[in-house]
Amino acid sequence: MDTFERYFYQILKLPRKVKRAVSLTVDSIFIIFAFYSSQWIRYDALTELDVGNHLVLACLVPVTLIVFTKLGLYRAILRYLNLKALLTIAIGSIISSLFIVFFAYFLQADVPRSIPFIYAALLYASCGGARMLVRSLVTKELDLSGSKESVIIYGAGDTGRQLAHLIQSSNYKVRAFIDGNPSLTNAVISGIAVYPPNKLSSIIDKHNINKVLLAIPSATRSQRREVLDSLLQYPVEVQTVPAMIDIVTGKSSIDQLVDVPIEDLLGREAVSPNTALLKSNIENQVVMVTGAGGSIGSELCRQIVKQNPKSLLLFELSEYALYEIEKEISNLVVAEGLKVDIIPLLGSVQRINRLVMIMKSFKVDTVYHAAAYKHVPLVEYNVVEGVRNNVFGTFYAAKAAIEAGVSNFVLISTDKAVRPTNVMGTTKRMAELGLQALAEEEKVKQEKGDHYVRFSMVRFGNVLGSSGSVIPLFKRQIKMGGPITITHPDIIRYFMTIPEAAQLVIQAGAMGKGGDVFVLDMGEPVKIVDLAKNLVHLSGLDIRSKDNPDGDIELKYTGLRPGEKLYEELLIGDKGVGATGHNRIMTANELYLKLETYNQLLSELDKACHNFDHERIRTLLINSQTGFNPSDDIGDLVWKARLENKELPVGPLESHTNLGFLH
Repeated sequence: MDTFERYFYQILKLPRKVKRAVSLTVDSIFIIFAFYSSQWIRYDALTELDVGNHLVLACLVPVTLIVFTKLGLYRAILRYLNLKALLTIAIGSIISSLFIVFFAYFLQADVPRSIPFIYAALLYASCGGARMLVRSLVTKELDLSGSKESVIIYGAGDTGRQLAHLIQSSNYKVRAFIDGNPSLTNAVISGIAVYPPNKLSSIIDKHNINKVLLAIPSATRSQRREVLDSLLQYPVEVQTVPAMIDIVTGKSSIDQLVDVPIEDLLGREAVSPNTALLKSNIENQVVMVTGAGGSIGSELCRQIVKQNPKSLLLFELSEYALYEIEKEISNLVVAEGLKVDIIPLLGSVQRINRLVMIMKSFKVDTVYHAAAYKHVPLVEYNVVEGVRNNVFGTFYAAKAAIEAGVSNFVLISTDKAVRPTNVMGTTKRMAELGLQALAEEEKVKQEKGDHYVRFSMVRFGNVLGSSGSVIPLFKRQIKMGGPITITHPDIIRYFMTIPEAAQLVIQAGAMGKGGDVFVLDMGEPVKIVDLAKNLVHLSGLDIRSKDNPDGDIELKYTGLRPGEKLYEELLIGDKGVGATGHNRIMTANELYLKLETYNQLLSELDKACHNFDHERIRTLLINSQTGFNPSDDIGDLVWKARLENKELPVGPLESHTNLGFLH
């Protein structure tokens, strides 16, 4: 930093009152300069000036400063100087030139008629030009503190231009725009050059760029993925402006930079929902969501309340989760001006009398059953509770719906229910079998013209951002400097955003005829290791490996967890799927059990669970037509503790269940 820059930087740090005094002093000099320069231009010398001209100038200086002050020129901050400030200077210069005429008349000074015009132009050029120069020094040309980070803005449209303007006073120095629009190539916007994407590498090297800011909120996901794929090869951190809908609604501003949404890496376009299907089972109806505080349950509540149900029942086991979702949905109702009764209800789906009483009391029309234990290893460690909650809980909820006269019942299932290798997936398939068995009985009622419940199941894979998603875990591990833990280098998963999954669940449920198993189109499966690498690269970091020992983040393979599969499937058997009225929703044709057979299976499973007889539980699950093929030994922690302590089995089955109601 040279001497001039040091002094300039010191001036910038002066108190505002002092800087205003400096501005007044400098403007006084500019007024004197403009006045005498206009005389010199007119006469080609200053010898023609009489005493009256000097008196005019003496009066002109304070009056012009007062005019500039009244116009608000000295309230403007130089680094935010804009067209309005320049217009203020122009108006002030014109008023000042009129005062020359005024003072010359009353002081009988010999001032030629051309002087006010020349003076106004010179005053505007000097005052305006000086301010633009200072603004340029502060915001663009000089990084006087030496601390600004050089960045590139990808996208030279309106959003990119606004972003460049908004961050000019922050810790960023915009070096270039990148835009694929040929008409913008080599253009200069706000003093910043626009380059085509093929110049990205040279600009990064030239300016030592460490961060790229995406300003393409209107681009489709596939377009954003193309851009991100092109950036992954460079050692730069990538951030983006918020989604356009958040900017338009005021939830976020353009300069609130965020991490790149992981769905942009997947590049899968969300399909606009069918409004008629969304409203079909919801509008003006009483809707109940079990597991309302979970990842899927809470998003279902957000989507449902927008479709104007009469009432929305939030049924949740966790008190804290219920408190959070009730507060959020209630605030949403107020903000959107909706007329929906929000009813928070604590309870467990394992209490059938509680379920029946709630559904009858509030005259529930539609139930979305999202309550379940979904974490594969945890269910392996807690087999009995997994079976109780996922199998019995679902069956109790379904039986309660029949008893209470509910019209629609939709089960949220999972791709892990297909040829399961773990208890969680098996229990979800068992839940599907239970609903299929009940659906057959309900079809008999339908044929007789009696009231019946339409049961349907919706099966899909992982959702981004859920409580069990790997994405938040990877981001935390990157922030901590690694390592990123991955179970296996070849593991793959299907992914979908939570809002899209919830919308598709609602639409699928509206298409159900009874006993339907709907399968959501999850797009292409994603290799988890590739997802982790992309997250690292988007953070501006490198993978540490044998070939790159100086990298930032190490990938550590921990081995498959209990019950975990390398890949997931969405279909059982080879019968394929049938089309529906929605191109992202399909129907699966699969085997099911008769209700009598299923009830007998539940009775035996109930007894085995009560006795903590895990060998019997496993045998029943394997023989239950779920396709269960366990990949690990029994992992229940209570079972293992009993074996280690050589404890005797629990005594005879006591009367403790709800199964009497089921028959």
